[in-house]
Amino acid sequence: MANWLTRLAGGRLNAPAERKSSGPQALFSLAQLGEANWTKRGFVSLANEGFAKNPVVYRCVRMVAEAANSVPLVVEENGRRTSDHPVVTLLRRPNPRQSGSELLEAVYAYLQTAGNAYLEAAIVEGQVRGLFCLRPDRMKVVAGKDGWPAAYAYSVGERTRQLSQEPAPVPKVLHMALFHPLDDHYGMAPLEAAQQSLDIHNASAQWNKSLLDNAARPSGALVYSMGEGNLSPDQFDRLKTELEEHFAGAMNAGRPMVLEGGLDWKTIALSPRDMDFIEARHGAARDIALAFGVPPMLLGLPGDNTYSNMVEANRALWRQTVMPLVRRVADDLSYWLAPAFGGATLVPDFDAVEALAEDRAAMWERVGAASFLSDEEKRGLLGV
Repeated sequence: MANWLTRLAGGRLNAPAERKSSGPQALFSLAQLGEANWTKRGFVSLANEGFAKNPVVYRCVRMVAEAANSVPLVVEENGRRTSDHPVVTLLRRPNPRQSGSELLEAVYAYLQTAGNAYLEAAIVEGQVRGLFCLRPDRMKVVAGKDGWPAAYAYSVGERTRQLSQEPAPVPKVLHMALFHPLDDHYGMAPLEAAQQSLDIHNASAQWNKSLLDNAARPSGALVYSMGEGNLSPDQFDRLKTELEEHFAGAMNAGRPMVLEGGLDWKTIALSPRDMDFIEARHGAARDIALAFGVPPMLLGLPGDNTYSNMVEANRALWRQTVMPLVRRVADDLSYWLAPAFGGATLVPDFDAVEALAEDRAAMWERVGAASFLSDEEKRGLLGV
């Protein structure tokens, strides 16, 4: 039966044998361009391939989570801020196993890697006594008759707990989710948006590692150079199978080959220098950083000079990524815990962030120079 190799050889592979002299016969290791293999979507797969194996993803997640976690949360009542309040005390020591910093860092990290973060309230005698962060991949929404979450099912192994959303005094679970245009309940993580760039970055690393393991030798072509005759169909099929099974793909890059009589090796593949894997890796790394909202300059990636210096790049990270994320989490916590703590409102205290000191000083100067404002109005604008 004719196939693409038959057509490539001019339809002569199955033709009657002819007795005539012929030039060298070449067998190329070719393959049709098939569909790309992408990492499966889902928290576990992306966390394994991204956070656990990719240094760019790991650094982006840690950078955003640690920066956001450095912002203290205070309570605002009647226009005044205080750090001495029961809800602040709860957040400082949410449970016997975690500090407040560890809990909130997990929240920020889960939002970056899963798009969802869950907090469970430990309610004792009608009061919130503790907070626990739950793994997103173990949580499932239990929708009510109206389609909205009526409860959450948390599964560990074969055991499943049902967590009610009835206020007593607050719903049992706080579900924080980043925006997802195609899902009513679950959020979309930056890691999911960066999936293709993540796979390209990991694949290029795997390819280069395979080349190094095999003496960095590129692939090529086998040339049949006997004076007369061609390869028999059995020889052709056997050689083709050996090439595909033992010498094709990233894991077999540069693998040495034992040649039989009449076969010669001719290098035809592009070298790693020509294919420029390093630049491809840098491009994929910049796309990953873009998805997480981290300026590539802060990751030490070349080829990105958008910001004139590190201070400006760090300020962009805070303004465009960290501050919106912290405000979002603070608003969700306030909405959730307010009924149990007298309507207290949690707000982030960005004045305590050293990276924003220059912006804060400029704001104080502008407000102080506004002669048309009273002292009380200036205090209100500055939050003091």
